[in-house]
Amino acid sequence: MKKKILVFTALIVASATAFGQQDIALTHFIYNKMAVNPGATGIEEGMCGNLIYRNQWDKVNGAPNSALFNGEMNMHQWWSGGLGVNVVHDAIGFNRQNNINLNYSHHFQLGGGTLGVGLGIGIMSFGMNPTWVPPSTLNDPSLPGSTNAMTLDANFGLFYQSTNFYAGLSSTHLPAPVLTGKSLLGTGNVQYNEARHYYGMGGYTFRGVRNPDGDIDVQALLQSDLVKFSTTITARYMYKNKMYGGLGFRNSDAISVLLGYRFLDKMFGNTARMFAWAGYSYDLSIGQISTISKGTNELAVKLCYIPVFPITKSKHPRWL
Repeated sequence: MKKKILVFTALIVASATAFGQQDIALTHFIYNKMAVNPGATGIEEGMCGNLIYRNQWDKVNGAPNSALFNGEMNMHQWWSGGLGVNVVHDAIGFNRQNNINLNYSHHFQLGGGTLGVGLGIGIMSFGMNPTWVPPSTLNDPSLPGSTNAMTLDANFGLFYQSTNFYAGLSSTHLPAPVLTGKSLLGTGNVQYNEARHYYGMGGYTFRGVRNPDGDIDVQALLQSDLVKFSTTITARYMYKNKMYGGLGFRNSDAISVLLGYRFLDKMFGNTARMFAWAGYSYDLSIGQISTISKGTNELAVKLCYIPVFPITKSKHPRWL
């Protein structure tokens, strides 16, 4: 009986997340910066893509499951900016939410680093296909029925990056859209409110810590809908930029272990370089959910292709 009560409590928590802190909270947020801050789009050289899958609160029925892809391209060969795309699928209980955004960031050289001012425009869809078990003689008209709704969405962000440091401020779901669906009895409407979210992020890399081949990078992400606040902090030890291990903490949620390995690093003569990382994290749940959750598993893959553009020299004396 106690276990059933805890499962019910966990689902209530998941539901609160869906209607409060709605954006995904990732341990590998370092691979998802442009999705929550369009200003970070294309800051890195070349073209990069990231895949992340998150299975939250393993073994808890109806717990969040999320998958996302983001891809970006640095356009400095043609103009000072970056282009990107984000695709997110999030499932919580009966809810299914999908977001697709196109990002543009304009880059300015500032103080030895790059400042990106970015905007993301896209579509958000929300669907629900619930199976309720109310008393047969007392159906609740406030219970939502099967529904699908779609609306426009927009994000904005400022992001600054130098050699060893980055920082950003951003907001997602700027229109704070309200999506409307039918109630279970079909006699009224049920609203789903997508809250506007605010983000602050930053990170610093300490080079050559006790070893010329060892670096430590510390990253922090603050996200809030002005009702719930979530802070995630991670610290990783990078060895020869080929593998890493680290720890993370998210307030009131989990303590994390992170592992990663660069399984591909290939040069194509003097024309391009390709490299890829694979990362895994395990979040050990804390609080009441820890008694029934088997933790959270997260997988991340990052692939980058960096072309080397030849320097064009004019041969005409009027174009030096």
